Amino acid sequence: MSISTSVLSELLAKLPYLRPQLYFKASLTALSHAMEDQVLAATLDAPLVIASFQRERFYRQEAHRYERLAQISNQIYVLSAPETDFANSSDFYEKVAFEADDALCHEWHLVVIAQNYATCLVCIEYPKSQSSSRKTELNPGLDMDTARRFEGIWTSERGVSLTAADLLLKRVLVYRPELATKVQEVRDRLGIGITRGIGDVNWNGGEYACDIDTDPFVQRLVTYLQASQYKLHKAYRSIAGQARKEQLINSISNAIRRSLNPQDVLKIATQQLGEHLGACRCLIYRAQGNDSEIVIEHEFLGSGVPSVLGEKWQLHNNPLFQEVVCQSQGICIADTMNDSRVTTSPTIWKIIEKLGIRSWLIEPLLFQGRLLGIIELHYCGNSPHIWQTGEIDIVNAIATQVGVALIQAESFANLEDLNQQLEALDRTRSNLIAITGHELRTPLSTIQVCLESLASEPDMPLELRQVMLSTALEDSERMRKLVQDFLTLSNLESGRIEWHPEVLILQECVDLALSRVRARFAQEELPQITSRIDETFPLVRADGDWLVEVIAKIVDNACKFTPSNGKITITAQNRDSQTIEVIIADTGRGIEPNRLEVVFDRFYQEEGALRRTAGGTGIGLAICRQIVKGWGGEIWAESRGKNKGSKFHFTIPVVESPSPSIPAKKTRSRIG
Repeated sequence: MSISTSVLSELLAKLPYLRPQLYFKASLTALSHAMEDQVLAATLDAPLVIASFQRERFYRQEAHRYERLAQISNQIYVLSAPETDFANSSDFYEKVAFEADDALCHEWHLVVIAQNYATCLVCIEYPKSQSSSRKTELNPGLDMDTARRFEGIWTSERGVSLTAADLLLKRVLVYRPELATKVQEVRDRLGIGITRGIGDVNWNGGEYACDIDTDPFVQRLVTYLQASQYKLHKAYRSIAGQARKEQLINSISNAIRRSLNPQDVLKIATQQLGEHLGACRCLIYRAQGNDSEIVIEHEFLGSGVPSVLGEKWQLHNNPLFQEVVCQSQGICIADTMNDSRVTTSPTIWKIIEKLGIRSWLIEPLLFQGRLLGIIELHYCGNSPHIWQTGEIDIVNAIATQVGVALIQAESFANLEDLNQQLEALDRTRSNLIAITGHELRTPLSTIQVCLESLASEPDMPLELRQVMLSTALEDSERMRKLVQDFLTLSNLESGRIEWHPEVLILQECVDLALSRVRARFAQEELPQITSRIDETFPLVRADGDWLVEVIAKIVDNACKFTPSNGKITITAQNRDSQTIEVIIADTGRGIEPNRLEVVFDRFYQEEGALRRTAGGTGIGLAICRQIVKGWGGEIWAESRGKNKGSKFHFTIPVVESPSPSIPAKKTRSRIG
């Protein structure tokens, strides 16, 4: 039984005070992930989660996230229109397959309701006819999937969320009537479907708060995504409008606009422009005003003309290039034999003799006053080239188009970088919320309990008071180290660290690092740790405190994931005449091959931020990578897989010819 009524229209009919907003697909994706992360981070009860996808292909991209959600709650419902193997089932969660002509095919819904928080996202996509009519306004390079537009409601108002959940649960029962008992259970538990008035004090659920509040982040992220999408649309419309105004509809400009690769743009423009204007030689090369030389990478040649491809050209002593830079406009030399700029310059005259240039056009590639490159047209032969009407205008127009194309290519490359940074930021934000929520909340709770007990029970025995104080001090130290790690990584990544290289004995650094690790794990049984550093090893040059920090953090990491009956071995070997390679091997859990690189990422946790059994923030190895890079070394991990142990390698420069009068320094500890 299909339903033609939109869930959004039903919601607006029940709650007419709601005002739909405009969203792009990127915004909705970010919002959905934030709502799902809220469930993952706040596991006080088994929340209700209802997600409706337009098509199975959209669901498949998010299936792994709902498997994680299903580990938290048994009230997960996923609706989608089948395309391949999506069907009604109750594996990890309840799958609901609706028919292809159901109104849900045009909608995007996500509703999350728990006892202490609620959020909902109910949207409908703009009609396809409107989307297709707008395509002609956009540059062909624009990702139309990203530009899909939706209209709907996103809110954390509990009353709206309850109403949306009621509407969607009714849709669930249309296709899965056998779930009636399960649906009724969650209705009764969360109060879904109970008729309330707008003035009811419980309409919004009263005062409630989520233990991890992601609303400020989500609001900012949505604002940024919508603003960037609007700017992108505006930029592409401006480029297309400028092209229409100029009406440069010919083979050259069309070929240029087909590619966002700068090298492709220059190659196509060089070939097409040279052929179109019948030049003996056409060159287009990238150059800036302060460049001293360039390499010719793109060239069009007529018959019988020598090539200059791959040659280096000096620009600092070329008066014609300097004139173009100073005046920000092109130079047209009709006859090199009768032009004083040529005949009075030995440098230019050598070029004329070598290349046989009789007529010479030099046109700069400019964008907003910035020099991007140069177009050169050479006409060779016994007589000068007779410029036809409009030829120089064509060169000017092509120079403008190439300049815009180069900037467009750079902008596209920058946009890709920004998208990658945004994805990394989203992952970092999710991990940071989960990790700090666990690592900070636990010691804070302990400290609060201890202090409250000391404050409220003045007659507490002295021994118990000492236990309370010791516990609070230990957990405050744990928090201090956590904050210190965050600050250390921030300073390393921003380059605010001052390095103090010194001549060091590697074994002494290892001993100091091991003493630090054993002090930290004083109350625990550690694996067997052995150090096998040859006494004949050369001295190394590095900042001693940071070297100790690297060894200590890698050994600390190995202790976390190696059982007490396991082994940790520290060895070193000569990599070459200038470098020593340190290897720290353990017999612990090991690392999957596809994660050997990501273990050095910030906030990476091998078990996941919310399910790990070992403590820590996941930034220790990231700190190690930044430190090793600071002295110009390399760091990497090896493992044969899960439960097969792992090896961490890093390199240190050696002292090539240490003076016998300068002894190796003892390492001090200045790192908190």
